[in-house]
Amino acid sequence: MRQPLPLATWHAGRMTSTLEETRVGTGADPRLLSASDVPWVTLVWDDPVNLMSYVSYVFRSYFGFGVREAERLMMQVHTGGKAVVATGSREEMERHVVAMHDYGLWATVAKADE
Repeated sequence: MRQPLPLATWHAGRMTSTLEETRVGTGADPRLLSASDVPWVTLVWDDPVNLMSYVSYVFRSYFGFGVREAERLMMQVHTGGKAVVATGSREEMERHVVAMHDYGLWATVAKADE
C-alpha cells in the first residue's frame, strides 16, 4: 500500500519542500498522483427522445450557461453525438451525471484524458 505524501518536509526546524512542490516539480513521479488528481468530465450524449430546445434549456438551467454556450454545446451533442459539459473531480462529475439523468438526458463520466 502506498504511503501518503507528507504535507511538508522539515529539516533542522525549517520546511524544505511542500506537497505542492512535490507534485508540480519537474521531478515528480507520476505514480504518486492519486486518482483524485486526474480531472474527470461529464459527457452528455445525443438521444432520439429529447428536443434540442430542451437540451439547451437543461444546460442553461442546471449549469448556468448563457444562451450562446448552451446552444453551442447542444449543437455539439446533436451533430457530434456528445459534448463535454463539465470538468472536475470524479465525485462532482458523478453528481452532474445523476442530475442529467434526472432531467432525462443520457450522460456519463469519463477521465478527461480518454
